[in-house]
Amino acid sequence: MPKGKGAKGTKVTLKIAKKAIRMTQEGRRRLTLSKMGIITFPKCILKLTNVDELDLSRNMIRKLPDNIGSFSSLRWLNLHSNKLESVPESIGNLAGLTHLNISNNCLTSAGLPSTLGSLAGLKSLNLGLNQLDTLPPSMAALDSLQELGLFDNLFTKIPECLKELHNLNKVNTKRNPLSYTQADIGGMLKEKSEPKEEVFLVHKNNLCGKCFKKCKEQTEMKAGGGRRRGGRGGDGDMCEEKRKNTYKGLMVPNSVAAVNQDVWRIRKVN
Repeated sequence: MPKGKGAKGTKVTLKIAKKAIRMTQEGRRRLTLSKMGIITFPKCILKLTNVDELDLSRNMIRKLPDNIGSFSSLRWLNLHSNKLESVPESIGNLAGLTHLNISNNCLTSAGLPSTLGSLAGLKSLNLGLNQLDTLPPSMAALDSLQELGLFDNLFTKIPECLKELHNLNKVNTKRNPLSYTQADIGGMLKEKSEPKEEVFLVHKNNLCGKCFKKCKEQTEMKAGGGRRRGGRGGDGDMCEEKRKNTYKGLMVPNSVAAVNQDVWRIRKVN
């Protein structure tokens, strides 16, 4: 247990920290120092180079050390519910970091370094419950980011960098003074991630039985005035029939069709 609390909060020694390390179900070493009344970041833990995950949540830490980036083994960092006003630039040196939670602090936009954009492997970032109104433009480089929490901040518009995050599929912007709604943002992400289609022309004899049946069904529906929209088949393909004039020796990607009639258009959804 910690040696005691004083004006500087709980003191964490290297010995205490080592005893607090546990193995997770995934086989990672997690150091949990949550809810311990810590005010000053315990720099001694930077010596624990074998720690993969660090939980310092629910303390009273006001400042991170400038050399936090030397904790290069970290994959998961939880600092939520502290009193942080800024994040040091060296955070960008945590190249292996995949999850970062710095929600419920006292962060302003000026306190977020541009080096956040260097965390190329980051998949989840929680910035909720702070005082942010903008994000560093460099965050547009976070190609691996999938989840982003921006709830309970001061955003009046959606940060432009979000439009560049092609793998982003979850964004929480609730309780911000936005002119957008959460549904609008969800629509933006859906539109951004809409699968691209490739269209190929093949002779009906080159279609498998399953695809031929789909095309035939759609043709019959169209003839009857109905139109079936984009159902995704088990193999991820959609087919629709289309008659074409003869193009002898027609060559298209992934297929060669010597056509006289009954040419089918295959729409593949990636």
